[in-house]
Amino acid sequence: MKVSVIMPVRNAASTIQRAVKSIRDQTLENWELIIVDDGSKDDTIKILEAQAVEDKRIRIHTQKPLGIVKALNIGIACSSGTLIARMDADDVSHPERLSLQSSFLNENKGIGLLGTRVNFMGNPTQQIGYDSYVEWTNSLLSSGSIRINRFIESPFAHPSVMFRRKIVGDPRLFYRSGHFPEDYELWLRLIDEGVQMAKLPEYLLDWHDSTERLSRKDPRYSPQSFYETKAKYLAGWLNQSAINRPIWIWGAGRITRKRASLLLNEGIKFCGYIDIDPRKIGGQINDLQVIRPEDIPLIENPYIVSYVGNRGAREDIRNFLTDLGLTEERDFILAA
Repeated sequence: MKVSVIMPVRNAASTIQRAVKSIRDQTLENWELIIVDDGSKDDTIKILEAQAVEDKRIRIHTQKPLGIVKALNIGIACSSGTLIARMDADDVSHPERLSLQSSFLNENKGIGLLGTRVNFMGNPTQQIGYDSYVEWTNSLLSSGSIRINRFIESPFAHPSVMFRRKIVGDPRLFYRSGHFPEDYELWLRLIDEGVQMAKLPEYLLDWHDSTERLSRKDPRYSPQSFYETKAKYLAGWLNQSAINRPIWIWGAGRITRKRASLLLNEGIKFCGYIDIDPRKIGGQINDLQVIRPEDIPLIENPYIVSYVGNRGAREDIRNFLTDLGLTEERDFILAA
């Protein structure tokens, strides 16, 4: 199967040659690299044109600066492959990446989107939060673990994914524009539509975290944008999975309550909080009672949403609720 690699780029003269070379060095030969230049003002185009002369599988589309979403959708619309892979201009794909991903998708027809583990190329000491995030996303391999954990963080490194053309539909609408991270919104929407996702255990992409990344600069990637995006799709999940069930929020702290309040904006009401802080237990917050985990009213068939962000605490909550006989997704969901 032919693979179309889609790479949006703007002002990437310092890294673009390395990124393109990593595609040209792939062991899989049946690929095309579609690079959408989104209004570069440096030497990016000059470098790309030289690469395209050397390798006819490289195609360049230029446009005025319209943004990454337009660039991605235009790249998909211009592509001809059965499979579509993402790539960024400052990252490096390992030689076996396209071969291993396409082989897996060829052998696993039920999977619509496939990522890989990635190497974090930032400074793990100075960027400990990002390093921890990469470690977490690398732990999610199966379709089930990706689906269950989707409301915690984005479960994929965007430039690591490959997906089937048949899930695209209208390429003009595949990636959506708005005040949200386009990749995370896409994963949540596709899961809602029933697309199965997985991740290869191999480390097949070097993921660079430069200060110029959009995720570092653009307000669409702010924590608030992530929380609002999660709340929209989590509310949709609760409207399907918790019909006529009392919803309890695990976590009565200020930050947890602020995140959970976004569900109210989506029309989701909850009946109280669960917390382990003895100063909060037995009291009320916003006219809602705070109870101990041991006092969860199982007889009322509750649905529990945990907004506790600490990774270790999340696992403790998951284990506690499972030990009560509750089933993740059916009876509770972990968010952050």
